[in-house]
Amino acid sequence: MSAEKSSKGKKTLIILLVGVALGIIFWGGFNTAMEATNTEKFCISCHEMEVNVYEELQDTIHYTNRTGVRATCSDCHVPKDWVHKFVRKVQATNELFHHMRGTIDTPEKFEEKRIVLAQNVWRTMKATDSRECRNCHDYESMNFEKQESRSSTRHEEAEELGLTCIDCHKGIAHSLPMEYDPEKDIPGESIYYTKAR
Repeated sequence: MSAEKSSKGKKTLIILLVGVALGIIFWGGFNTAMEATNTEKFCISCHEMEVNVYEELQDTIHYTNRTGVRATCSDCHVPKDWVHKFVRKVQATNELFHHMRGTIDTPEKFEEKRIVLAQNVWRTMKATDSRECRNCHDYESMNFEKQESRSSTRHEEAEELGLTCIDCHKGIAHSLPMEYDPEKDIPGESIYYTKAR
């Protein structure tokens, strides 16, 4: 083998190794940043989240309960699998834009937009079959015999009808918008999955 071919082979190997090392560093940094934005601390670092929805969450069973299991913001609002998580993070750039604009930076502004914000979340949960709810709750793991009769009957009906969690469980972790009317929220036929005004 000539010295020239040997030199080219070494350069190619070095370039390949540097590329792999940079790829690992980039991927590690990217994943670290993705996970850092999934923490409750990160979510409530925005004033509008801390003084509105986070305060509401603290008064619910998802925050304090007999079993000591707590759902954080990302448990309910960020998918676990990587592809859907990445898509959700890209969508969240819109939230950053509105944070910088101060669109909901006061309780009054937040209340004015609450129905729009809620409908956006409800529509997503409906479209994904309440995927994030099912990280903790699913029909297969439910023991209907241990539930109150009303709950077990409703869950069995919901399973038979192909309903999803959000069809019946709006307002479970946050206050419902003032414009919300339970009479218009028929499971499986809710008007609240349409585009918000």
